[in-house]
Amino acid sequence: MKVGLLIIAHDRLGAALMDTATGTLDRCPLHTSVLSVSRDCDPEETRSQARALVRELDQGAGVLVLTDMYGSTPSNVACSLLDIPRVRVVAGINLPMLIRVFNYPELELDELTRRAVSGGSDGIVLCSEEGGALRA
Repeated sequence: MKVGLLIIAHDRLGAALMDTATGTLDRCPLHTSVLSVSRDCDPEETRSQARALVRELDQGAGVLVLTDMYGSTPSNVACSLLDIPRVRVVAGINLPMLIRVFNYPELELDELTRRAVSGGSDGIVLCSEEGGALRA
């Protein structure tokens, strides 16, 4: 059994990250869904949709939820899922984070969650004119 993956993000951000990651890797190794949250969404309806997606995605190994900006509506919806057993939420999704998750589809939920966080933070670098990069 593999962990399910749910991306909850503003507008088309989640879909764009998914398209880019799966195009780069030429595959989607995890059972994945994207929930797009518009500015005029009904938060209660969105929470209901998110819960339904978690039920679909959890095949017994749990669900990792990646969301964009902490404190935003997508993040609040994602955090409302934390009362469900075997759900972990990581805010601040970026492409390096998603690629890292897809590179380790065999990991269990807690280790995959740690890899998501490390992939996201490792992907943030300060670029210099000299061609080097400094890790944050």
